[in-house]
Parts: sequence; structure tokens; C-alpha cells
Amino acid sequence: MFISNFIKASILRFLARHKPINFEIKNTKKILFLRYDRIGDMIITTPIFRELKDKFPHVSITVLASKSNHEVLINNPYIDNIVINNKNNFIADLPSLLRLRKQKFDVCVEFDHSVVPHAILRLKVIKSKKNISIKKEGRYGVSGDELTLYDIYTEKPQKRHFRDIWLGLLEPFGIKPQSNNYDLFISEKLNDKSRQFLKQFSSNFLIGINLEGAVQGKKITFSELEKICKELYKFDNKIKIIILCPPKNFLLFGKKIEQMGLSYVEISYKTNTFLDVSALVSHLDLIITPDTSISHVASAFNIPVVTIHENNQDSYELFAPVSELNRTVFSKSTNSLNGFSLDELIFHSSELIELSQKEKNE
Repeated sequence: MFISNFIKASILRFLARHKPINFEIKNTKKILFLRYDRIGDMIITTPIFRELKDKFPHVSITVLASKSNHEVLINNPYIDNIVINNKNNFIADLPSLLRLRKQKFDVCVEFDHSVVPHAILRLKVIKSKKNISIKKEGRYGVSGDELTLYDIYTEKPQKRHFRDIWLGLLEPFGIKPQSNNYDLFISEKLNDKSRQFLKQFSSNFLIGINLEGAVQGKKITFSELEKICKELYKFDNKIKIIILCPPKNFLLFGKKIEQMGLSYVEISYKTNTFLDVSALVSHLDLIITPDTSISHVASAFNIPVVTIHENNQDSYELFAPVSELNRTVFSKSTNSLNGFSLDELIFHSSELIELSQKEKNE
């Protein structure tokens, strides 16, 4: 083990070497952000693009995104270029990384707070003048300070949401963020599609329930769903429950919901893209979800939301929903949703139905 870590540490030190370049950050004209992970992470990151562009409108912003999360940036007026990246296939990415290198970026911003070899490899190829990241604890016995590839580290304060930690990456530019709201830009075509679907339920309080998370095991079962629906209808018989569904499960979910035989429960129209489902979420009155990405979509539009989260306060503080009205039910497990209280979920959902209706009537 010692020899293995010694070799890994030596390779890491070698890869993360960087000769400092004399360049003033505030003179930046071209900046690249590395954000090629999950949808939820990209949503939380969106304030940084707006705040940077508002302060320095002349700066060209390029984002190295993933196949799964790049759609978050579609229609975003603060982004100049989006490049698709494959985190686990460096060889396939090499041509696009070399094209990025030719663009001679002034600054690269990498969001990981831990040492990530695939990010280091990409930064080495891209070869910007300055690299900025969040302070890293190190890896294989190598401290973050030894990784000279990173010219500037920003702090990672305790008990702070990731959106604010990532906004701290703007400090080297002398930017004090004016807002930490998320940005999602929905086309009028998608908004019209969701409005047309929901028009038939105009007199109802509309509840969207998302059954599955992006991480395996994060889900609400159909037996749990049936109980949730029945209990919420007992609380308020003017509700309409819309089941959110990924395209691949559309037929299966439709059959299951039909078998439930509840007139106040309806599957959504087929939402083929992330922005498609985001448009629907933006027009609902309450969201219930075990998935943080849908929670962040709700937060982007300040839709009341009830989430289910593993019993891990550190993780929760980093990714918590930020809608003005939000509640979270915690499971008994630290790494899964096993053992969450269905009664507590129903209680909090009923609570937010009441609070939301009260706000509408004031």
C-alpha cells in the first residue's frame, strides 16, 4: 500500500506541476469553466456565470459540460460557448481539449474541492495562463498546496451551501455577487406546451411528484406513491397530482398509475428533455422529490418543494433546496433513502399545501 501510494503521489506531483505565468486576473478576456458532472451541480453553478458576465460583459465564457448536464445552459445569455466532455474517456476528449488549448484561455476554473486526476489531466492539456479552484485537502499524501497547477485557491467555508462556495471562485476577480439565484431559461415553445397540458386542471392545486433520482436507489415506490396520493387527497380534495416521468419509463409509469385508479392522479405528458420537464415544474404549485436535480429546478423557480434525503447533514447543507418554502424528510441511512418516514413526508407536504394556498390568498 505504501509503495502504491508513493507512486501515485509521485505521478500526481509530476502532473500538477506548473510554471507560474505573470498575468493579472482582472485582465481576463477568455475564461473556461470545467463543470462536466451532474445536472444538479450545473444548476447550482449557474449564478457564477451571470455574476461574472454582469461585472465583465466583455469576457467570453466557455463551459466544458457533460452530455447529461449541458442542456441546463441552453438559452443561457451569459454563456458564449458550450463544449461537451466525457469525464471517463480522456482519449475521446483529447481532440476537443486540444482545440480548447488553441483558444489560449486566460483562466480555467475547476469546481472540485478534492483532487481529481481527470480534471488535472484536462487542465494540463488546455494550458491556460491561470487555474483557479476551491481549496483542496490533497490526495495520496500530497497536500493541496503542493499542486502548483492551481495558481489560486478559494476557501470552502463550513456549513455553507455549494452555490455560495462556488460563487466564492469569483473573489479573485474582485466580484461581490449581487444574487445567488439559479438560472434556467425555458423557451416559449416549452412553456406553451406545459401551459396547454395544465389548462385542464386550472382550478386545482397542482402537485408534481418525481419518483426517481439520478442515483440508483433514490426513489419513491408505487406503493408509497399510492399512500401519499390518497392521504394528500384526504387533506385537500382540490389537488391534482402530476407524476413526473423519464421518457424511458413513460409506458410503465402510465400503466401503474392507471392501475391505481385514482381520478386525481395523472401522468405528465412525455417530457423528452431536461428543459421539457423543467418547464412543467415551473408551472406547478408543489414538488415532492427524492432527486436533488428536480429539487434544484423547483428552487430555480421558487416552487415549494418537499425532498427526501439520506441522513447526512454535511451533504444536505451543501445541496439543500433553496425555495422559500421547503421541507426535507431524512432517511435512517447515511448513504441511501432507506427508512424515510412516509407519514412525515405526507405531513410536510400537507403543511406546504396549506402555506402555499395561504400565500396565494393574501
